[in-house]
Amino acid sequence: MTDTQEPSQQRDLTRRKVLAVGGAAVAAVGVGGTAAAGGAFADEPRGGSDDACYVLTTETTEGPYYIDADKIRRDITEDQDGIPLSLTLKVIDADTCRPLRNAAVDIWHCNAVGIYSGYEAMSGGGPGGGTPPSGTPTGEPPTGAPTGGPGGGGGGHQEPTDDERYLRGTWRTDRHGEVTFRTVFPGWYQGRCVHVHVKVHVDGEWTDAGYEGGHTCHTGQLFFDEKSVLAAAEVEPYASNDTVRTTLDQDTIYPDNGHEGGLLYLAYDRRKIARGVRARLTMGVAPDETHDSTDTFPGSGPSSAPSSSAIS
Repeated sequence: MTDTQEPSQQRDLTRRKVLAVGGAAVAAVGVGGTAAAGGAFADEPRGGSDDACYVLTTETTEGPYYIDADKIRRDITEDQDGIPLSLTLKVIDADTCRPLRNAAVDIWHCNAVGIYSGYEAMSGGGPGGGTPPSGTPTGEPPTGAPTGGPGGGGGGHQEPTDDERYLRGTWRTDRHGEVTFRTVFPGWYQGRCVHVHVKVHVDGEWTDAGYEGGHTCHTGQLFFDEKSVLAAAEVEPYASNDTVRTTLDQDTIYPDNGHEGGLLYLAYDRRKIARGVRARLTMGVAPDETHDSTDTFPGSGPSSAPSSSAIS
């Protein structure tokens, strides 16, 4: 799936960026604290200047396959096979740098072979007659108008086609503005690089039924570097996914600005990535703004309408 903007246009429009600060260094997953790969936590900045507090998280398209908070949970794995992934997100107010506590954070992504729960009949993952990923991916970079398909571009919101809800979940941020999800390393499907979707909701109320009211102040996507994807591709079931793969550089939704654009900090054992990956990022948001549209792309302004995706 592709964005409605050409890559060059998208870069020109990218004005809202991720604030990648904070977070203590975490030991790499693996034996004996083996050095981490693909943007280790030790490289993540632990603080920033006052000016950095005004840098906001990149807004990207919601994609057609968002389901509004069906599962209030931190472990979203269910029965899905794949490399264990621990994803920690810290949400801060970009104006004050203060953590946003009790915000509701949604994440959702495809499984190891490119299938989205709730849309199994519509997803384009699984064996596709292509060749396994390599250092030089096959196929041409996606260009032009969106063609629809799973997870992040054209076509507007689609109604679910089934009752599956794996690899989807919502949880609240703690007093430090942090939330950690347990999931699996995402796979890929034709037209998109490996990514995770994310939303942040504020000003609502946590009840016995979940999270009610409020508005969505951020809609974005999180990305994985090529080294981690290539390492994961050596492990089953990823190794059986022969769908033509789009790299990070080829992707038309990734804003091409590193950690400021949602590129995750990762920690894992290079030799034993199957044991697990830890990922984290700090996101600066504007809690008084609303960003919830499926047509939101980098550089677009905040919506003036109340959030249609507030959790209820």
